[in-house]
Amino acid sequence: GYNISGSDSKDSLIIERLRKLGAKIYIGHDDKNLQDIDLVIYTDAISKDNVEYVKATSLNIPVIDRATFLGALMKNYDNSIAVSGTHGKTTTTSMLSTILNHSKINPTILLGGELDEIGGNVKLGSKELILTEACEYKGNILKYFPTMAIILNIDEDHLDYFKSIEHIQDTFVQYAKNLDENGCLVINSDDDGAEMVIENTKAKVYTFGIHSDCDYKAEDISFSKEGYPTYNLKIKSGKTYIVNLSVMGIHNVYNSLASIAAAHIYGVAIEDILERITLYTGVHRRLELKGYYNGAKIIDDYAHHPTEIKATLNALRNSTNGNIYCVFQPHTYTRTKLLLNSFAESFGAADKIIITDIYAAREKDNGLIHSKDLVNAIFDRGFDAIYLGSFGEVESYLVNNVKEDDVILTMGAGNVYMIGDSIMEQNGEEGKNEKAAV
Repeated sequence: GYNISGSDSKDSLIIERLRKLGAKIYIGHDDKNLQDIDLVIYTDAISKDNVEYVKATSLNIPVIDRATFLGALMKNYDNSIAVSGTHGKTTTTSMLSTILNHSKINPTILLGGELDEIGGNVKLGSKELILTEACEYKGNILKYFPTMAIILNIDEDHLDYFKSIEHIQDTFVQYAKNLDENGCLVINSDDDGAEMVIENTKAKVYTFGIHSDCDYKAEDISFSKEGYPTYNLKIKSGKTYIVNLSVMGIHNVYNSLASIAAAHIYGVAIEDILERITLYTGVHRRLELKGYYNGAKIIDDYAHHPTEIKATLNALRNSTNGNIYCVFQPHTYTRTKLLLNSFAESFGAADKIIITDIYAAREKDNGLIHSKDLVNAIFDRGFDAIYLGSFGEVESYLVNNVKEDDVILTMGAGNVYMIGDSIMEQNGEEGKNEKAAV
């Protein structure tokens, strides 16, 4: 076996759980953390001037990025499924995990979120199959060579690295070119970039969609009063089946199509797939019902891109009669500035929009964009938006304004979920954290 240690800038619930399992984790980056180390693995959040990175290179300790390590790890498995795309990776990977985890397959699973089904974000299985998310940031997907590649969609994002949508599309095209002729590509044929990708791969191609002619197609889509979709699944090579989902939104129809197609292609019986997918109720931080405040639902979602925001709000709008108070924490200055107009147009389904200060993540404030700029842009579109920079201000506003049957939606890839947690902590029994499908 291997002795593994790690460090992070601050503590978290995930780190605490790892500690309880015996992991050695340092809080704060320090060159003294490198004791008897043979290999250093770093994430995209780490810069080359990080003290541990600098120390490792000065000692000639091998240093590799996480994507390179994951690509090497995948080669140790007989089969590998990589779920890529600008939106929906975590949900689709967790849906597929729910299906495969109860088949005869015992997959190793790596998720970008917390799935109750596997007790966290990692499951160690057999060497037959590894299932993982594959992010395109910094061209990381080009370091993966899966036997099955899933591409959900191609959209503008990570513009601190990519120069244009064409740059992003070219990356996915190269990814498809890298696939082996014995492998397969599962792709959303409704997406504008799909045709170019399909034309540039040697792999066997399977398509899914709603509007296009494809191998796995959703037809006659309807929604329950809770917002859950039901649709007819038409498989080109066979019959038509009824699919019932337990997660909201049209975007989850696409995610389910990708999951169903991948599992079916891998060899799972379609009847077993449809039984399992109905039991999927979501992953943490994706339309997650956290609890209640005075009869108002508190929901948290990871959406941090205009397309995701629109999909999340539309899904909620179809399932609630009350007002939606949307608390959005913009994620990175670059994304906020370059997609400002798209962000401003994405909040139409919310009744009240509250914008907090920008979550910097890996960036530094260059003074070129502020949350107030987003508020003004939203307001110019005729939507009701205000700026409340601190979490304390947001909590006070919500506590004094929300009513029974309203929805408090905290949204963003940073730490905005803490607002809902804090409101529940102050609300006694009713506010206890409740994990449930919305």
